[in-house]
Amino acid sequence: MSDVVKNWAGNITFNASRIHRMLTVPELQDLVAGGGKVRVLGSGHSFNRMADTTGDLVDLIGLPRVVEISADRRTVRVDGGIRYGELADRLHAEGLAVHNMASLPHISVAGAVTTATHGSGVRNRNLATSVAGLELIRGDGKLVTLRRGDEGFDGAVVGLGALGIVTALTLDVVPAFEIRQYVYDDLPRSVLDDNLPEILASGYSVSLFTNWQSTDINHAWLKRTEPMPDGPFFGARPADGPRHPVPGVDATNSTEQFGVPGPWHARLPHFRMEFSPSTGAELQSEWMVPLDRALEAIDAVAAIREQLAPVLQVNEIRTVAADDLWLSMNYHRDSLGLHFTWIADTDRVLPVVAALEEQLAPLEARPHWGKVFTQDPATIRSRYERFADFQALAAEYDPAGTFRNAWLDDILG
Repeated sequence: MSDVVKNWAGNITFNASRIHRMLTVPELQDLVAGGGKVRVLGSGHSFNRMADTTGDLVDLIGLPRVVEISADRRTVRVDGGIRYGELADRLHAEGLAVHNMASLPHISVAGAVTTATHGSGVRNRNLATSVAGLELIRGDGKLVTLRRGDEGFDGAVVGLGALGIVTALTLDVVPAFEIRQYVYDDLPRSVLDDNLPEILASGYSVSLFTNWQSTDINHAWLKRTEPMPDGPFFGARPADGPRHPVPGVDATNSTEQFGVPGPWHARLPHFRMEFSPSTGAELQSEWMVPLDRALEAIDAVAAIREQLAPVLQVNEIRTVAADDLWLSMNYHRDSLGLHFTWIADTDRVLPVVAALEEQLAPLEARPHWGKVFTQDPATIRSRYERFADFQALAAEYDPAGTFRNAWLDDILG
């Protein structure tokens, strides 16, 4: 490999000896069957070494695009390299939608699924829960298909790349719908404390943003199917101009606001597909805690806000509904997500990450698999009831460790 390959943020330089960008599924099977180490890059939006390898790094963007809508129009089969933005355009043209999207439409569907990435909403489960079937190349190079209800399916969907290379996914779809996005400034902390459940349930998707320069919320973002009444929102003022999630940053690449109705895929993400969301000069972390302990979690973060603020760009507070996927951060519990966008300075950020983890430990916080965290693997494993079952499933699909790397070795034990 002559070129240097980094992740989106630029904080990880991959150690692969070879990178493959233009492969068919049979070629991928031959590569895996060859017996060397293999990992999949996805869209490169992970902030740790989960995609790293000293062997072959595979970029699936070169796979032929597949968007096959079922006859009953309830599912769509897609290839393992497609991004959400492209899929959204294709689905919307057919009058269809996925139930939710992440903040960025630029990420790959397979990468989002395998890490339990999510959007927001008290009734919205993460993106992996829309998977009705997946096709993957296991450690011996054979292509296998798993469907919802099959043995091991709930363990394989959020697979961390440990079971194989996902070459295709079948996703649930719904009729296309419109969303309106509203932004409010300066939500007082006292009002948040008194009304948090109502605030978080006030839209199809709700996100609260703070840089912890004070204890108040800088912005509340509501994505709704119905119009909002005029006036304040729980004491917060309607924004007098477009906003970016990070206070003070130009809002050009943010999705349209002011309650203007628009298609689902142009409002559910925070950022427009046609723009790069930022320079990538950032690090990200996120932890999921039980939703019924949300105020405890916010208090725990606020207690060290003076330590956070110097290295923090913004903290997004949002919700995700419970599911049954073994390694989902939302497994069997409705969750409050605490997402942190840091400055791009690993040495300064990591001690703050460790301090946050200590604060959130009594709440049994689960870190997002693709973000920056320092929790020891034994603690992480203890927070997933089905982790031992997942270890067995990974050993069954990849007994020789073709898809293992140092990061997975630590996580799986």
